Amino acid sequence: MRQGTATDEVIVEKNGSAGLIRLNRPKAINSLNEAMVSDVRSGLDVFSRDPDIACVILSGEGERGLCAGGDVRQIYEARTASEADRTRFWREEFPLNYTISRYQKPYVALMDGIVMGGGVGLAAHGRYRIVTERTRLAMPETAIGYFPDVGATWLLPKAPGEVGTWLGLTGRDIGAADAMYAGLADYHVASETLPELVQALAHTSPDADIGRIIEGFASVPETAGHLATNIDTINAAFGFDRVEDVIAVLAAMNDDFALETLATLQSRSPTSLKLTLRLLRLGRDSSGLVECLEREFGAGCEILRGHDFYEGVRAALIDKDRNPKWQPDALSQVQQQHLDRYFVSGNPPLFPDHRL
Repeated sequence: MRQGTATDEVIVEKNGSAGLIRLNRPKAINSLNEAMVSDVRSGLDVFSRDPDIACVILSGEGERGLCAGGDVRQIYEARTASEADRTRFWREEFPLNYTISRYQKPYVALMDGIVMGGGVGLAAHGRYRIVTERTRLAMPETAIGYFPDVGATWLLPKAPGEVGTWLGLTGRDIGAADAMYAGLADYHVASETLPELVQALAHTSPDADIGRIIEGFASVPETAGHLATNIDTINAAFGFDRVEDVIAVLAAMNDDFALETLATLQSRSPTSLKLTLRLLRLGRDSSGLVECLEREFGAGCEILRGHDFYEGVRAALIDKDRNPKWQPDALSQVQQQHLDRYFVSGNPPLFPDHRL
């Protein structure tokens, strides 16, 4: 197998009995492009056939994080291209998320630093998900006129109470304790000991208990989370099927967490909020990850025919004025029938051979 070099955007290499997949685009916080998705998948394929590999370890190069998500700037720049070209990245990325969820060898994700959007897709579907004191995890898509994808509409509804709804609608980032509470991570390991953990995993046998090795390095997060503390508020406000009801309950509450949450929601794309809530509710009753990925892909294709995604990316990443002009700009103007088109896909399925 070819050894990765420092100029590759994904470095795939063996270290003893560990297969290493290192995202290597640190200036962009390892944001994913189509070539990187392909390289990760190729690495997984190679390691799955190697009898000497006991586990696969995903990590991100640089000091800032594992992965800040998909490179939405590239999708923005392709806005005048054909639909096939605009959506090709997702057609590659979503099947990779599914592959990770069913990977036969132990898959260890080192969720150090920023882990957002597509980075959550690479990590949270894995078997062993490790956070550190530096972890900042989020599905921030409603802030750019999009919605949580990469199978998040399958993962988030499994969080305690309405925590997943809070995460999906607000897009707010959380730390290690909250990520574990939400069921998006399994272990906390101090960032400074990650190299030792990697070496321990690299010098183990193919039949070793990977979980027990990780437990030997695990610790309790020093910083407590906010989600468990505020679970009563979250459940009281986010248990509705209409965003307007969520807003009304938060507005009637007189505590800092509720008011901060309300202000966040009021800054998000109204269309994204309503679309996200509908996707999360459908995800709760879905048959599995594939059904959610297919639904997300169809909704994403429709998003790229509209206004808010491009406006959100413009405001956040292009002009950086942080002042998106949503269309429409009020929840009352986004009717249920307006959302129906996001659930009628004219594209070939991502998983044509998979029976839901």
